[in-house]
Amino acid sequence: MTGTVHKGVVATNLVQAYSSGRRLWGKADQFRAVDRVNLTIAEGETLGIVGESGSGKSTLGRMIAGIEAPTSGTVSFWGEHYARVGTPQWRRQRRHVQVVFQNPAAVVDPRWSIHAQVREALTTHEALDLSEADDRTQAMLAMVGLGSMGKRLPHQLSGGQLQRAVIARALVLNPRLVVCDEAVSALDVSVQAQIINLLLNLRQQFNLSLMFISHDLSVVRHISHRVGVMHAGELLEIGDSSTLFDNPQHDYTRRLLAAIPADSPRQRRQRDINAFGGRSAVPAPRQLPVQS
Repeated sequence: MTGTVHKGVVATNLVQAYSSGRRLWGKADQFRAVDRVNLTIAEGETLGIVGESGSGKSTLGRMIAGIEAPTSGTVSFWGEHYARVGTPQWRRQRRHVQVVFQNPAAVVDPRWSIHAQVREALTTHEALDLSEADDRTQAMLAMVGLGSMGKRLPHQLSGGQLQRAVIARALVLNPRLVVCDEAVSALDVSVQAQIINLLLNLRQQFNLSLMFISHDLSVVRHISHRVGVMHAGELLEIGDSSTLFDNPQHDYTRRLLAAIPADSPRQRRQRDINAFGGRSAVPAPRQLPVQS
């Protein structure tokens, strides 16, 4: 009798260690960017990952996406472990997980039209005739609000429009998981809201699983079902979004939340009561998390 396949991602004891320099004798010192992380992402769920710069959240995202192999530990993707990076089996798996990065201009070809780049992602993984590929590409561009802009080159789009194009290129393959690594942090606040609402609509329409990595706690709270807090490579706390924000259990999480600007003094006082029992939530300046 076979076990039930988990519909989603299961990460077990993930470690990513890098050499921090050579030594004359003995082994080189190692720096653990990710240290024994365990987490799950269910089908259709958004897991937010927050933490200051250098906390290991982007490294964790690359391992969850299968881009980077862990030093130790495993990632199970819908019941199947990732194959070795670069193998044919790994390439087949990779079509089911896509990544949206912070800077869309860095991941597009400036010489190709937006339509051509979305279509190229599709035809790389599927054997389609040109007319069918064009139809599916145009439908996806329309879905992200770029239906009339397919012939434009990347430099002819705004930052928000270009991020929409990158999202279209990711979703045209009907992936199961999309890892968003600071996907809206470089955008204006109004454009951020548009992209977040787009992701929420697409998540519901395609039953997508999302891993949303950000240092912006307000955005993470809005989009995530559950939230994990990382610091120095460790996943300190993970739980339901509203519970974690309203009743954080770890002192570091409380300090992160204290750095969020309050709308009013009353709101800050209430947050202090909830999280600190009425004590001041403001840490010493050297303790404040550095945001990139």
